[in-house]
Amino acid sequence: MNRALRILDAIKRQKPVIDVERGLYFTRSFQQTEGQPLHLRWAKALLYYAQNATVYLDQWQILAGRAGKPGRYGILYPELDGNILGEAVRSLPSRAYSPFEISPEDATIIQEEIAPYWQGKTYHEALAKALPPDTFALTYHSDLSSRFLVNETSSFRSSIQWVHDYEIVLKKGFQGIRREAEEQLAALDPNSPADQAQKRPFLEASILTAQAIVLWANRHADLAAQLANIEPLAARRAELREIAQICRHVPEHPARNFREALQSQWFVQMFSRVEQKTGTIISNGRLDQYLWPYYQRDTAHGSLTQAQAQELFECMWVAMAQFVDLYLSETGGAINEGYAHWEAVTIGGQTPEGRDATNDLTYLLLKSKREFPFNYPDLAARVHTGSPRRYLYEVAETIKEGSGFPKLINDEEVVPLLLSKGAAFSEAFDYAVSGCSECRMPNRDTFTSPCAYINFAAALELTLYNGKLLKYGEEQLGEKTGDHFSSFEEFLAAFLQQQTRFLRHAFLQQYHIIRLRAQHFASPLGSSLHALCREHCVDLHQPHIPGGIDLGYFEYIGYATVVDSLAAIKTIVFEERLCSLDELRAALRADFVGFEELRQTLLSAPKYGNDDPGADEIAQLLDRHALEFSARYSRELGVRLDLRYVPFTSHVPFGKVVSATPNGRKAFAPLSDGSSASQGADVNGPTAVLLSNFASKNYGRNERASRLLNIKLSPGCVAGEAGTEKLVRFIEGWRDLKLWHVQFNVLNQQTLVEAQKNPEEHRDLLVRIAGYSAYFTQLTKELQDDIIARTQHDAVWETDYQI
Repeated sequence: MNRALRILDAIKRQKPVIDVERGLYFTRSFQQTEGQPLHLRWAKALLYYAQNATVYLDQWQILAGRAGKPGRYGILYPELDGNILGEAVRSLPSRAYSPFEISPEDATIIQEEIAPYWQGKTYHEALAKALPPDTFALTYHSDLSSRFLVNETSSFRSSIQWVHDYEIVLKKGFQGIRREAEEQLAALDPNSPADQAQKRPFLEASILTAQAIVLWANRHADLAAQLANIEPLAARRAELREIAQICRHVPEHPARNFREALQSQWFVQMFSRVEQKTGTIISNGRLDQYLWPYYQRDTAHGSLTQAQAQELFECMWVAMAQFVDLYLSETGGAINEGYAHWEAVTIGGQTPEGRDATNDLTYLLLKSKREFPFNYPDLAARVHTGSPRRYLYEVAETIKEGSGFPKLINDEEVVPLLLSKGAAFSEAFDYAVSGCSECRMPNRDTFTSPCAYINFAAALELTLYNGKLLKYGEEQLGEKTGDHFSSFEEFLAAFLQQQTRFLRHAFLQQYHIIRLRAQHFASPLGSSLHALCREHCVDLHQPHIPGGIDLGYFEYIGYATVVDSLAAIKTIVFEERLCSLDELRAALRADFVGFEELRQTLLSAPKYGNDDPGADEIAQLLDRHALEFSARYSRELGVRLDLRYVPFTSHVPFGKVVSATPNGRKAFAPLSDGSSASQGADVNGPTAVLLSNFASKNYGRNERASRLLNIKLSPGCVAGEAGTEKLVRFIEGWRDLKLWHVQFNVLNQQTLVEAQKNPEEHRDLLVRIAGYSAYFTQLTKELQDDIIARTQHDAVWETDYQI
């Protein structure tokens, strides 16, 4: 059996376990370093971990480096939410989404040693205390659980998605990074307060961090050598000795070949996960670019074959799969259901000079994704007008495999936006996909603060009920905008007033998040890999880094739900006068029980996602209103907060606080996701979905970022060579419309229904969620229902329907 498949077969069915060592050793180190600069404390904690944590090497594995127990595991970050550790230990094994196991011994360590130290010290507690009462009321319940209205995401991750400059490690090694820090340290002015109070701790931390990761690698080398001495099989004994030799060389020294480059990158990636809980995990960057020189040289010299390179990649994929991002909080788990992961591997795109960047390694990564049936890594393909035909064809063929990979990111949208926000051409051309559908420019991006998810469908309900939500009874959560509206324009103005209130509190929330994070989190490893941080001796989590571009965001959750509801009110209530607003409210309060005829009338109203000018005009207006608010106020925060439509799985829990809506959606059902149409509403084919996305955007403004777009196709409509050609043409149309993102589920509706009824028979069924793929049977029923309800398109182009 294939080496990677053996490892996969051993871990695939396991429920992840919690490994407490990261949380334990960080806690012990922080107890010893109180009062010292935070950046330095973090580096000392990394060194303490590297000295004491158990190291492991999987059977059959040829890449070394893991941060927890054998099998699937998650690790603890008590500095984030240690205040809820005790409750989480009790609930994690049995919760409905993304459960984890924990041993009784580890539970005792958490409850008796880790959790007590962090009580009163966590970022979560500090943020809750800082928020003004009105903002708190839209953010939390009294127990600090989320209300899913104006939802902060900074208390369950210490950073948003991130991409390192891996190339500096491959070229210089940590010995070179350490040497440069030592030279800077020696050159400091002994009389300068800034040099001594700010720069010295930063540089000392960089040196300690370099020592820590090298020590960690050498401990893996020691383990491999020890295992080699007792290994009975000669072939495996030779492998273990080679692993030991490689780990003694990298990441301390520059990589000399492809395997060393991959091993060095893997050590950096895994130690980054130890350093901090990055939202969506640390991404891999442009793997086909920075590994290409090593692959090209080794294959040319005959020291590496394509099959060997593919085996190394697949060993990395299964190693990735064993680290599972652990969310202690109910909020984090609900927003990232199905063991969400976004360790994005970016392929294709353009070189820093603006030339097409595809190479043989690009195609090897696509081949690996087709041949290795797995949801790791998260593969992201950049597309531009100069993308080769072969590349688009192989991308389409990979999509047709049905695992949801790769997701597509459009250079024709992303690059101009990055340029308009201050990037140089070389930086914009060299962006890497990070997280769900976002992107980063290594050495230029500097913003790490997690931002708000805003439930605008709740704002619509507040408009209907004069500032109240049915779920929360008489509590006044919104503006008192009245009960009676004589025209749609009056109702729309009232909704925009509620939308503005949510935006106001999201931005106020973000002000405190930016201020507080710098007091609670540091990133000595991430900072040592960022050119601007090294130049100015400033930690990556500080609010301002000279020369950086600070690109933040806020999420518009329930976009199509709101658009379709407003379109229904405009058409059914005010234009056609088929019911009054009071009659509509009565139907909504009853969740349409006894009002099915009215519900069907509402369902027939214009819908976003069908290239309908009326619905799309409303969508563009809502988009523009949010952009204008951002343009006016985000600079007061010292950053750009750009509008995004990237829900992950948040549209499911957010829907649970919103009662029935005028688009015909039942009470507490999931909201629409991303910039996709409402579930089942897009009846004019997938090209109409693209055209609605195009029509609803405000291309004259640059306060915008990613729009996540899901398309579900039946396998039959893309079958064979003709189907591949249709899919390529669809991708080209998406590209030419300058839409940011698109991803595909290629599977039959009936398969999903059967998998829900008989999960044991479909345990390997992968589906695309929101920028990541997951096993369908590991999702909650609510999310399964949401995926089933997405429109399945049986043709790619409108003309296909007419044939």
